Amino acid sequence: MVVEIKDRIDLKAINCEKELTLAVIGGKWKLIILWHLGLEGTKRFSELKKLIPNITQKMLTNQLRELEEDLLIERKVYAEVPPRVEYSLTSHGESLMPVLNMMYNWGKSYGENVIWKDDRGAQA
Repeated sequence: MVVEIKDRIDLKAINCEKELTLAVIGGKWKLIILWHLGLEGTKRFSELKKLIPNITQKMLTNQLRELEEDLLIERKVYAEVPPRVEYSLTSHGESLMPVLNMMYNWGKSYGENVIWKDDRGAQA
């Protein structure tokens, strides 16, 4: 798996650990997927799709594969008919939850105090 990570991420372009972190969790959907798995626990593909309605099936599949390759989530396949597949955070994925919580709190505060500040005052 480590080889796959190194093949996908251009390590020569990474100048510091912050850039590596962004290369691994960056993009529109990965943080949202990690957030749902971290807050709500193990989910099936269809459950994630319902939680993230604007993501396409192909994009969700691709993002889950990359997160699995990066060892942030685990994919467990059950030998059933029809097959059941569940996704959950690994210990590396769980270690991101405090960071995601801080990002959530920052975004909430920024939205309330900067983005929507004037809009809310005008409605009152």
